[in-house]
Amino acid sequence: MIYSISCNTPLGVLKLSSDESSLKSITFDEEETANQQWIPDVLSETKKQLNEYFSGERNQFDIPLDPEGTVFQISVWNLLKELSYGSTISYSEIARELGEPAASRAVGMANGRNPVPIIIPCHRVIGNNGKLTGYSGGLERKKWLLLHERKFSRKEELF
Repeated sequence: MIYSISCNTPLGVLKLSSDESSLKSITFDEEETANQQWIPDVLSETKKQLNEYFSGERNQFDIPLDPEGTVFQISVWNLLKELSYGSTISYSEIARELGEPAASRAVGMANGRNPVPIIIPCHRVIGNNGKLTGYSGGLERKKWLLLHERKFSRKEELF
């Protein structure tokens, strides 16, 4: 069974979905959804950690994840989870790190299909030219997330 709750954030409402033990997805929602009577601990913990992230108290997440994707997508997402708070990386750098230097477009596709944005920090991926590129929540949200992390990481340049 899949459970869902809403989480109000500076970026708008996020819909958090999980099974009984692992976070499955985060989506940008238009409005709050009615919360179910019983929700698994993983959803309560995700909401708590997201609130800490948005207040600047947390720069790493410790949530059990179970995103659905191909082997390649999961390898991209696993690499993204290792990115330091406040840092950025390009699609081609990820492709090289995965040993697939010609796969930057495939990396972009995997990045765009990330079912757990923010926690798997796909917002930290930028173009080779240092410019902001696509984000499932929109470029304004991506920019906000990067500036938020810059503020709390004390890094001067992100993009």
